[in-house]
Amino acid sequence: MEHLKKALELASTGRNKNTSQQFSPFTRKAPAPVGKITYSQTQVQIPSPDILHGKRILIGDSDSEALTAYKMLRTQVLQRMNAHQWNALAITSPGSGQGKTLTAINLAISLAREVRHTVLLADFDLRNPSIHKYFDFAPRYGINDYLLYDTPLPEILLNPGIERLVILPGRESLFNSSEMLASPKMTQLVTELKDRYPSRFVLFDLPPLLSADDALAFAPFVDSVLLVLEEGKTKRDDVQRAVGLLHHTNIIGTVLNKSEEAIDYNY
Repeated sequence: MEHLKKALELASTGRNKNTSQQFSPFTRKAPAPVGKITYSQTQVQIPSPDILHGKRILIGDSDSEALTAYKMLRTQVLQRMNAHQWNALAITSPGSGQGKTLTAINLAISLAREVRHTVLLADFDLRNPSIHKYFDFAPRYGINDYLLYDTPLPEILLNPGIERLVILPGRESLFNSSEMLASPKMTQLVTELKDRYPSRFVLFDLPPLLSADDALAFAPFVDSVLLVLEEGKTKRDDVQRAVGLLHHTNIIGTVLNKSEEAIDYNY
């Protein structure tokens, strides 16, 4: 399993101006635990544990370094989100193949295990939707069906057998993805996803920042962005360009994927 090293400040590139104030994890009173959920409308599709293990999705309760890393990431994300009463987080990366989708999935699962929250993981990488592939789903409908054909949202949502986690999958690539992400219908959808349940966190898996304008077009709809980098692959110039594009967006931190450095949790 890949190691994760959280760099909570963009030390090599400078911090985003919007996140320069002191964060406090005690700004908002923690919500009450969410009771057991019965999915009556949302489809439940439970993938094989072997499939999930092969895709490096952390579903077990075993004590592993990767699982501990995601718990640390979850806690730090919650502190920063709760400090500002935010609930909409985008996950992206400067370039492709740097682990943003797997990071989004494992973070969503870790957040869903925190009993005070439900989580909706939305595949908004409209050019290359892939979350369903990690779960070995072949969804009948996806976000493109909602945008193009008015398919009702309850017919699209899936539960992968993990309590408090719902997935809004993609299905087919959209060639006019950036226009769709900035469309009035998308604005209405995002507002619905963010506001319907007060205990819900919404995670949006977005396309890489430097490959198209999709993530930049969608950034105004979210509260903050988590930037995923890959050690040995992500170039410093690309990080600087990505942060520059997001200068009006709250960057709450970075995840360094495939780090060979030992993780120190005592910082």
